[in-house]
Amino acid sequence: MLDKELILIIEDDLQISEFLQFSLDAHGFKTSLTSLLSDAIHSFQRQKPKLILLDLNLPDGDGLSFIQHVRLSSDIPIIVLSARQSEEEKVDCFNAGADDYLAKPFGVNELIARIRTSLKRVSMMYLRDDIFKVDGLEIDLSNASVYLNSQQLHLTPIEFKLLLLLAKRPGKAFTHRQLLAEVWGLEYVDEVHYLRIHMGRLRARLEENPASPRYILTEVGVGYRLAAS
Repeated sequence: MLDKELILIIEDDLQISEFLQFSLDAHGFKTSLTSLLSDAIHSFQRQKPKLILLDLNLPDGDGLSFIQHVRLSSDIPIIVLSARQSEEEKVDCFNAGADDYLAKPFGVNELIARIRTSLKRVSMMYLRDDIFKVDGLEIDLSNASVYLNSQQLHLTPIEFKLLLLLAKRPGKAFTHRQLLAEVWGLEYVDEVHYLRIHMGRLRARLEENPASPRYILTEVGVGYRLAAS
């Protein structure tokens, strides 16, 4: 029998944490609970969870600092669960390294779907590091080639760099500033129109209907993500 995947829940509201534990246990996951940042750091290091669910408002600090700490040593998926719903809060979390952001209140089915998407992203990264494939789209990192429905696409260098960056962490939202910094450089982080122009061209090459994209998804007010499944 396969071991259950361990999820670390960092939440100081007892009612919510017990709800999360019950829901995840019912869907075949193993859980570990903590309500303090100091305990969360030790739990993360000692228990080696597969994914973290993180509330931002904690008694001994802001969850944002925990994301930054984890990202110094690990690429583990982190899903933020927060009552804060401003675009600025979301952007700060994604810039710090969060993989997803789910506003409270949320439904169990949506939470489970997001957990499975994040875990699938990690498993795909380890299946074969040089190839990413979803539906008809295949990105071969070893020879810098992209195929759509078995037909090779000829992308510009910028289009390929954008797609490659998204493909390194499918399912994760990248902020406008992250993409601009990686592809154009730090001096271009405010030139969002550059990004929109090139993303529009990339979508025109990849998507059957660019107005309703299948592969490159918009995270409203934040940035873009590559579909993980």
